[in-house]
Order: sequence, then C-alpha cells, then structure tokens
Amino acid sequence: MLPPDVRDWLPEDHFVWFVIDAVERIDMAAFYAAYRRDGRCRPAYEPAMMLALLLYAYARGTRSSRVIERACVEDVAFRVIAAQQRPDHATIARFVERHQRALADVFGAVLGLCARAGLLGGVVVAIDGTKLHANASRDATSDYERIARDIVEEAIATDRAEDELYGEARGDELPPEIATRQGRQKWLREAQRALDERRAREQRPIPRSRPKRLKESQRRLEEQLWTECRANEAYEAFHARGVMRNGRRMGPATTPKPYTPPEHPQEKINTTDLDSRLVKGMDGWLQGYNAQAATNEQQIVLAAEVMVSSPDFGHLEPMFAATGRELEAAGITAVPEVLLADAGYWHQEQMERIVATGTQVLVPPDSSRRRGKSTRRGWDGGLYAFMRRVLSTDRGSELYGKRQPMIEPVFANTKFNRKITRFHRRGRAAVRTEWRLITATHNLVKLHNHQFAAASA
Repeated sequence: MLPPDVRDWLPEDHFVWFVIDAVERIDMAAFYAAYRRDGRCRPAYEPAMMLALLLYAYARGTRSSRVIERACVEDVAFRVIAAQQRPDHATIARFVERHQRALADVFGAVLGLCARAGLLGGVVVAIDGTKLHANASRDATSDYERIARDIVEEAIATDRAEDELYGEARGDELPPEIATRQGRQKWLREAQRALDERRAREQRPIPRSRPKRLKESQRRLEEQLWTECRANEAYEAFHARGVMRNGRRMGPATTPKPYTPPEHPQEKINTTDLDSRLVKGMDGWLQGYNAQAATNEQQIVLAAEVMVSSPDFGHLEPMFAATGRELEAAGITAVPEVLLADAGYWHQEQMERIVATGTQVLVPPDSSRRRGKSTRRGWDGGLYAFMRRVLSTDRGSELYGKRQPMIEPVFANTKFNRKITRFHRRGRAAVRTEWRLITATHNLVKLHNHQFAAASA
C-alpha cells in the first residue's frame, strides 16, 4: 500500500498546476530573506507554498484567512497546494502582514510572465478607477473637534465617577494603618508575629533576622532618600538661580522654549481606518478607496494603485508613470502610443506633459451627461475644442471606443464574478498590497486562459 499521490486528484489542465508552475518562476528571495537561517525557532511553512495558496485563493475570490484555512481541509485544490498541510488562519494572516511589500511586488512578477507570453503587446492603454469599500464604518467618521470633544467628555465623566467613589482622595492612597512609618513598623511586627506563630504551629524552623542588621539597612535607606531629596532641592535651586557651577549664567540657548502645538487640520478622519475617505461610487457615497488600474487591449492590468481622493482628477499622470515603471520592469521599453481615459481625468497640464513624451492622449472634455452642453467659460476653445474635433473623427472615435471594453470588464469581473467589493485590510499600504494581489491574480487567470487556448489550438 502506497500513500495517495495528490497529482492524481486533479486533471492536468487544472488552474492549480498553473499557479504552482507560475510560483516556481517567481523570485522568492524577498520572502526567504525574512526568515532565520541558523535553524533556531520553529520552522515556518514553505513560503512558495503559502504564496501559491494566496494566489489561488485570491483568483477564486477567497481572501478570508479563516475560509482559506477551512478550504485546506475541505477543498481538493487547496489540499493539493498545501500538500496535505493545514496552516491555521493566524499563520496565513501573519504571512500576509509580514510579507506585505513582497506580496505587492508579485504583481510585477506576474506581469513579467504575461510579457514573456506576448500579452503585453498593443499600443493602446486605458486608465480608470473604481470605488471599493474599506474595512471601516462610515459612522466612525468625524472631525478633529468632535474627537477632541468626545475625549474631553469621557475624561469629565471619568473624573465625576472617581469623585463619587473616592471623594477628596486620589484613590491610590495607602491604607491608614501603613500610611506612616510608625504604622508600617507596627503592621510589619504584627505580620512577623503572625507568621512566626503559624510556622511554630507547623513545627518549622523560623529564620530570625537580626534587629541590628534590620535597623542598619533602614538607616542606609533613609540616608539614600535624604541624599536624593537634597540633590533635587539643589537642582531646583540651581534652575531658580540660573547660575551654573562655574559661575556662568544660563543663556537663551539653554533655556527651554515653550511648545506651541500646530493648528489641527480641518478635514474629517475615520477612526476605524485612518486612511480611508468618503468617496462617491455608482450607488452613492461610501467609506472606502479609489482603486485605479491601467489595462491594455488584452485586458491585462498594467498598473494598479490605490488613491484616497474621490474624483479621478489629477490621477492621469501618476497612473501613466506607474504604467511606464511596470512595463519597464517587465522588459517592455516601448512607450504606449495612445492613452485613453474618461472625462473625470481631464487635467490640461498633465495631458500636455504626457503628450510631450510621445503618447497621444484622448480624454473627452465633456462627460456623457454634459456632452454638447458646455457652458463654462473658456470651454469652447483651445485644447477643449481641439479634443472635441479629434474625438469626432473616425480614427479618434474608433480609438476612444476601445476604452470601455478594455477596462470596464476588468472591474465588472472583480466586483460581480469574484465578489470583491470590499477591502479586508486597513491602511493605504495594506490596501494597496491587497489591490495589487487582486489584479495580479486577474492577470494570472488571463495568462492561464491564453496558454490553454494556445495549447488547444
């Protein structure tokens, strides 16, 4: 009888084997560098196995560490990846937190695999954003004045309760019987006598201390306390006098300056997730983030970043720069020829700087609701009129018509098919890692489908 071979549990074209093979081609140096090499402590789970487990789980829309732990027992695909091991949810969560930066860089590694498969071709790039809920309560958002007021009110309530309980006392005073020196000595003598009587009843030897040694130790302790008191008095007198030992007076450089606190900011903050903001989505305002992405014509995500501001205004150039960095890291040196974005990204200065790099920018100056109703001053000439003329041509209309099918299905697949509408982690850095893992697994599924189609053909 031989143990079962997990390779017989799933067909050869299953997505699990593709994830395992992809992890073998990813540089794991950043993961291994976080562990000890001296053999001490309990050995960790193999980082490659943990990474494959996370990539497969994210690709299937599973991000909860507890659900992943349960799947390692119930789901055949997860058991194959874990090699019949069962990492608990705390281990999985700590792995994500410990390797936050390395997991964010996995996006670039998967993009490199897509480049070697020829999926980064094309000259058109589309940029857009979608709003995702944060792991925070919208009701926990308040301004700094309200937070300060709540703190003060809580302090007042605490003081009132302590006044009712302790009266004029502080509440941490010693009992009256040991509050004075005579009382402490009397209490200690009685405690010593009670202890001696108990030991005598138990017929045990009683170690007796020498009174002379006890008095000598008390005397030394009192002398030390008296010396410290005199030193403190001398220090206070020195500061009050303002004269050093050598006769020099304390100048303005040695005089401490009073601390002046800065003015508090006026914006609101969420006490559950400090980095999240109130952003406007398709269904109204939500507490979350503005998740940005750039895609090509094959619906491969070329860049994924997280912004905290609700409008897309001002994000065009940062996303274009992020796309260039990701493509360069993947071995693609060519600059995209056409950049597409909706009217929310209109930023004339940023568009002019991008055009100076050799990339054509197509951003309509009017949204679909305001198209043909431009009443703002200055919107009838210059770059606005030029962009309208470009988009009205057959070539411009054809290029801009690619924007929606290039990037909107990516967000639709993420939100509706994979059921990812809320981030699990908190903080912009942690959320960025989560968003890059989500988009990296999207690319991994695209790469698997491309390889499977090529093998079938």
